[in-house]
Amino acid sequence: MNTYPKLHNAAWPGLVGKGPDSEPPIGLDKMLELTAKAEVDGVKFDGIDLFLFDPHVDIDSTDDQLKSLAEKIASHNLKVGSLVAPVWPDIDGGSAMGTKEDKENFITQVRKSCEIANKLNELGIRDYGVIRIDSATDPATWAKNPREGTKQIAETFRKACDIAADYGESLAAEGEVCWGGMQSWKTMVDTLEAVDRDNIGFQADMSHTLLYLLGTNKPEDRILPEDFDWDDRETLEEGLKTMTAALRPWTIDFHVAQNDGTVFGSGSHEKTGRHCQVTDPNGKLDVAHDAGYWLRDENGELTKAFKHICWDGCMFPNEVMLSGKTWNDILEVMIEVREKHGWSE
Repeated sequence: MNTYPKLHNAAWPGLVGKGPDSEPPIGLDKMLELTAKAEVDGVKFDGIDLFLFDPHVDIDSTDDQLKSLAEKIASHNLKVGSLVAPVWPDIDGGSAMGTKEDKENFITQVRKSCEIANKLNELGIRDYGVIRIDSATDPATWAKNPREGTKQIAETFRKACDIAADYGESLAAEGEVCWGGMQSWKTMVDTLEAVDRDNIGFQADMSHTLLYLLGTNKPEDRILPEDFDWDDRETLEEGLKTMTAALRPWTIDFHVAQNDGTVFGSGSHEKTGRHCQVTDPNGKLDVAHDAGYWLRDENGELTKAFKHICWDGCMFPNEVMLSGKTWNDILEVMIEVREKHGWSE
């Protein structure tokens, strides 16, 4: 069996879309327990990706707290991969195209995230992964002046990249339709090119990027025809080829996911690609096959651009997330992705 990419679960589905106006958050201890218990034919998850936000991981954690965190994760025989920087205005960050204070807060959150990443590296619990960011700006605000908006986002990202470089870290911009300047495959490429730094890249999520094909939040960048029939697999695959040809060269972090072709939001989270269970009969992707458009180049050769892949199931109901079957089903398809598009070292 292939040993790379390593298979990670994501901790943040226990937080994203949860809260007072939705379901209660699921704590990190429980997410670690669920991840560690999953097993398919003797294969288990290799690690977990973390959201640097309470009640999971305090962005201002002390060295002792991070040591305890590393010990806890190691006790489950898991590693840490990518980290989500809490860059949003409502949790002490700020819009990448906002006021001077907003931008300074954004950059501060990236710096703190890099410090935590370095500490986890030193503690031996993290060997790979990136810091994930977004513009912390909604598409409507960006659309008021797209040229200026992209310029400001790029300037903020550039400063964040320079700080990340001091820590030996790379930043991955999340491709999600709810972020201004990142809401389509074309705007995403434009923003990344404008940043012009070696340590900026793209974080592809199979659920979110499916909406790029539909032009959700930027109809003029739609790839699939407006009257598209989801049974037309050939046209869907051609669309995936077009999108991934543009974004794959930038991709440094990857989320395996399923989507039924609709948008969804819960709690305070804006509507974005609906993360379906991998076994959902309404899922539009052939997950293991379609992952190959991201993990292999136009000639079918493995890119080996990252050492781990992660499952993302944001906004699953708690009843689903607390079921062991959910994580075994997910792990099974993750293993299939690795067997089709992985390698050994």
